[in-house]
Amino acid sequence: MTSASISAAKPLSISQRLVLGAVFLVLGFVFVAGTGFAGDYRAHNGAHDSRHAMGFPCH
Repeated sequence: MTSASISAAKPLSISQRLVLGAVFLVLGFVFVAGTGFAGDYRAHNGAHDSRHAMGFPCH
């Protein structure tokens, strides 16, 4: 592989950054809420301290 065959990635446009940020925001909320209200004690206890550190009530 030569250096000429490696191409630099194009920077993301503002609209692409906003969409990507919104996707990750929703995904993060699903993870936090999903573990906060999980019926399985292992999922609940696995994220317990970090949820309380962020101010997320779980009980």
